[in-house]
Amino acid sequence: MTFEQLLFYSFAAVLIAAAIGVITSRNPVHSVLFLVLAFFNSAVLWMLLEAEFLAIVLVLVYVGAVMVLFLFVVMMLDINVARAREGFTRYAPLGALVTIVVAVEIAYVARARQLGVQFFGPPERRSVEYSNTEEIGKVLYTEHVYAFEIAAVILLVAIVAAISLTMRKRPNLKVQDIGKQVATRRGDRVRIVKMKSESPD
Repeated sequence: MTFEQLLFYSFAAVLIAAAIGVITSRNPVHSVLFLVLAFFNSAVLWMLLEAEFLAIVLVLVYVGAVMVLFLFVVMMLDINVARAREGFTRYAPLGALVTIVVAVEIAYVARARQLGVQFFGPPERRSVEYSNTEEIGKVLYTEHVYAFEIAAVILLVAIVAAISLTMRKRPNLKVQDIGKQVATRRGDRVRIVKMKSESPD
């Protein structure tokens, strides 16, 4: 086993463990942190595939921005964990079915590789002047430009929905009235009292 393969299996194992932690953690905040760990390990796998741009984007954009936003949303939504788990048993059979299908697909791929079937070869070695960022830009803004724009619109809708959920009315919630704050006068807040000075004697 080469050093590159050792790195791949090590980070892939941590990635699988982090993914399992995302769906099994009892605390939503812990699930978000597990997802951050999964993104970091996915970025390392992208690096092994010589896709440096995707690795950096995964760390800077998703871990540095999107996951922080998710964390704030999870903390602001005040999720009732007990209530959210009430439908777990109802969807358990569907989850088990999906798990079996994925396990069968993984076993099929592993068996096919043992038989010598090559789904895709190792990444082609490029020269130092090669820029995968430029190649991604050419494909993204030519062949997949409509899909890229649709994804941007979906993300915008998700952001608006997240903000709307945090602004919903909840009982026993203190809300600032900006209009009253702006219309406040000094006389309503501060009372100046004049007193005669007294000697220390």
